[in-house]
Amino acid sequence: MAEIVEKSPSQRPPIEWSTAIMFVLTTLAAITLVPWYGLVEGYSTTAWVTALVLWIYCGTAIGSGYHRLWSHRTYKAHWALRVFYALGGALALQNSALNWCARHRVHHRHVDIEDKDPHSIKLGFWHAHMGWMLRDHECARANYGNVPDLKNDPIVMWQHRNYWSLTWFMNLGVPAIIGWIAGDLWGVILLGGVLRLVVNHQVTFFINSLAHMWGKQPYSDESTARDNWFLAMITFGEGYHNFHHTFQADYRNGVRWWQIDWNKWFLNGVRLVGLGWDFKKTPRFRVLRAKLAMDFINARKRLTEEATDASWKETLDREYQQFLETVKAFQELQKGRVQSARQSLRERWEANSLRTRMKELEYSLKMQRKRVSLLTAALSTG
Repeated sequence: MAEIVEKSPSQRPPIEWSTAIMFVLTTLAAITLVPWYGLVEGYSTTAWVTALVLWIYCGTAIGSGYHRLWSHRTYKAHWALRVFYALGGALALQNSALNWCARHRVHHRHVDIEDKDPHSIKLGFWHAHMGWMLRDHECARANYGNVPDLKNDPIVMWQHRNYWSLTWFMNLGVPAIIGWIAGDLWGVILLGGVLRLVVNHQVTFFINSLAHMWGKQPYSDESTARDNWFLAMITFGEGYHNFHHTFQADYRNGVRWWQIDWNKWFLNGVRLVGLGWDFKKTPRFRVLRAKLAMDFINARKRLTEEATDASWKETLDREYQQFLETVKAFQELQKGRVQSARQSLRERWEANSLRTRMKELEYSLKMQRKRVSLLTAALSTG
């Protein structure tokens, strides 16, 4: 981790008092009023269910809407679904979609660069988690020049113009209405409003902090982003952060079918009912290539750490040369695939042949991963 140079108070950006006060008051209410009311009055089932449903709504609106739709354009969505996201984003109280996406795109463009990444982990856990929002850091100011596409989205702009009215209605009005109907006004407000908001904030902030510190890097070590199944479980799939930073145009974060990614599953449902289309997926070969490239990096590190026979290095070099040849063959096939697509239905058998060959290359990479993994294991035990 880069050395952190402590700035004097006069050099630090001014405090964002409105943001700081909001975090302090909501956190104090969550750790004092919420348990006090529970001990004195108790909470109804409606209050607990409301808190859970609204928490899931927030995670879906931010993950599937703010993040995968508007920040990265990984699919296209019906206007009704975009309204659903806009209201859920106001409920999550993480600023308007226009503001959120403008800063998030800067994070991806300058990840880990201390004076350009809004929440660089190189400045420490606290800064990445919350500190970047509590002071007026220049790199954290929203540059709306980064989101010209969103300026043309009428729903994004409607939410941006009416953000605070929507925020008050979704965070206070909705819980109050539900609580009044259920006969548990304060219980629903405290659980579905206050506690849900604080939990949602902290869990989301873990992506900026812990997901850049804790976990594995199976796809790339070019940034601090990491995959962590536990974080994925509590952040609706956003914890597979190494995959996301490596393949940010993919609508999935958990690429394997068994990986916990609620937003991926939600979006699969959206596609089935026709509310979303043009979903982008990273070709399987590219994913395998990235994983195998990391396997080679890890194997070479192991070679330098262990006193091993020279034949191990020769074996690894041969495997790496085969890897390069497989990648080159795939790239040539890709060119042929593009040309074949331009020829429409003519020579369809050639297109089928290309697909078969691509499958063979994918299988070759898969088998090579197993061999490199066995090689790495042998180095560890040898």
